[in-house]
Amino acid sequence: MNFEEIILFAVPVIIAITFHEAAHGYMALWCGDDTAKRAGRLTLNPIKHIDPFGTVILPFLLIFLHAGFVFGYAKPVPVNFSRLNHPRTDMIRVAAAGPAMNVVLALVSVLLIKTLGSLEGDTAELSGNLLLRSLELNMLLAVFNMLPLPPLDGSKVLAALLPGRAMNAFLRLERYGMLLLLMLLFILPMVSARSGLHFDIFGWLVERPADFLSRSLLRLTGYV
Repeated sequence: MNFEEIILFAVPVIIAITFHEAAHGYMALWCGDDTAKRAGRLTLNPIKHIDPFGTVILPFLLIFLHAGFVFGYAKPVPVNFSRLNHPRTDMIRVAAAGPAMNVVLALVSVLLIKTLGSLEGDTAELSGNLLLRSLELNMLLAVFNMLPLPPLDGSKVLAALLPGRAMNAFLRLERYGMLLLLMLLFILPMVSARSGLHFDIFGWLVERPADFLSRSLLRLTGYV
């Protein structure tokens, strides 16, 4: 991976996760919980949101090892759902705020691609590639995070719709969520591919819908 490829990967990732996590915090504050504010997480400073292992080491390690997929995570913004004005409905708002911000960033990327479309030169080409990567990445994050699997944002949305006991039981799965997520979406497809089954859950649930939405946005702007 050369310097340009690192830039094309790192810059959109840092922007996407920073705005994503800040959106959770600001929505929580608006709904009555200032936990993120007191923790210093209501900021667009990426250092406050980057997890050294999950955001930097793990993704680049997977790229270096040619794992066939890239996975990472940021430091989750702390939210005390019991302090929200309307815990159930506000839980949905707070959880959906992050993916919604990624959709906004994808839309902004498309609009900027359209604006830069008439420019020429190396800088314009690099900017165009960055914006295309930003569009694809943000749409991927939006779709991925809305899956109803712990610890993703979609699991909080689903939990808020469940009756009390079921909600609490479902939320308790979060302690095992990262392991289950890796097993279901990444490790199982890798094992199945080597056995010739090609059980690509991540592709079916995330990559293909995200690619469809990205291409749809580009068509709306006349880019493709």
